[in-house]
Amino acid sequence: MHNDDRFDGINDFVMTVKLGSFAAAAAAQGVTASGVGKSVSRLEARLGTKLLHRTTRRLTLTPEGRTYYDMCVQMLEDLEATEHGLIVGQQVPTGRLRVDVPAAFGRRHILPTLLALAEQHTGIELAVTFTDRTVNLVEEGIDLAVRIGALNNDADLVARQLGTQRLLICAAPSYLARHGTPRVRDDLARHDCIVGWRRQGPATWLLREADGSSTEQAIRVRHALRDGEAMLAATLAGAGLCQLPTWLIDAHLASGQLVPVLQQHAGGEMPIHAVWPATRYVKPRLRAAIDALVALAAAPNPVFHPAD
Repeated sequence: MHNDDRFDGINDFVMTVKLGSFAAAAAAQGVTASGVGKSVSRLEARLGTKLLHRTTRRLTLTPEGRTYYDMCVQMLEDLEATEHGLIVGQQVPTGRLRVDVPAAFGRRHILPTLLALAEQHTGIELAVTFTDRTVNLVEEGIDLAVRIGALNNDADLVARQLGTQRLLICAAPSYLARHGTPRVRDDLARHDCIVGWRRQGPATWLLREADGSSTEQAIRVRHALRDGEAMLAATLAGAGLCQLPTWLIDAHLASGQLVPVLQQHAGGEMPIHAVWPATRYVKPRLRAAIDALVALAAAPNPVFHPAD
C-alpha cells in the first residue's frame, strides 16, 4: 500500500455514517452513490475488517466500524482545527474536547471550570463523562482526564499534579449509637465499612500517623458503592463508617449529620492529577483546558490542597 492511499475512503466513510446512506453522502459531495459505496468497500478491504453492515433498509456500524469512525472523526476535527489556526495566524482553541472525570468530584468541581472554558472559547465543544473507573485514554479517545489516587507508570500518558484531597473517616450519629465509636485503627475490622466499588484486591483505608506518614489499614467491607455521592448518601443514612474527602463532607460535619472518628489518623491524602495522552503536539483546546485546571487548583479553595 502506498502512503498516498492511506486516507482514501475515509471521508466517504465518515460522510456515509453521518448522513445515513451512500446516496446522501454522494449527494453532499456531488458524486455517485456507487462511487461512494466502492470507496468504502476498498477502505474495508485495505483494513481487512468490515466497517458497515449493509441491508436494503439501512447501514449500521460494526463494533470495529464504530471504533474506527470515532477515531476518523477526531482526526478530521483535529485537521480542521489545525488548518483554521494556520489560516487565522494563531492557535485558537476549537473542536470537541473529550474529558473524563470522577463522578462526584467532576460534577462539583471540574464541570463548572470546563463550562466556563467553553463560554470563553466558543469554538470548544465539550464531551464529558463521569466515571470512577480508570479509562484507557488512548483506546477510548479521551483528550484529558482528572484522576484521584496513585497513578500507574504509563509511558503513553503525561500527568500534572493539581494537588491532593484530604480524607476523613466519619459516620452518622445513628450508626455510632448502634455500633459504638471506633477508638483505635484495629476496630475497623469489626465495623461496617462503606467503600467505593472495587474489582480486585483487599479493601484498605489510608491512615495518617503521628509522624506525618501514611499507612494502609485493612477494613471490613459491608457495602461497596459506585461513586462518592452514593457513598455519602449511605453514610448519612447510618449504613456504616466511610472514609471520604473533606470537600464532600465539610457541610455535613458542620451540621452534625456526620461525626468524625479516629481523628488521630485523619488527614490521609490522595493526589489529584490531570492526565492526557503523550503527544508531540498539544492541541490548543487541550492546552487551554489544562491551563484552566491548573488555575483552578492554584486559586484559594478547600478542594485542591497543596501536595506536601
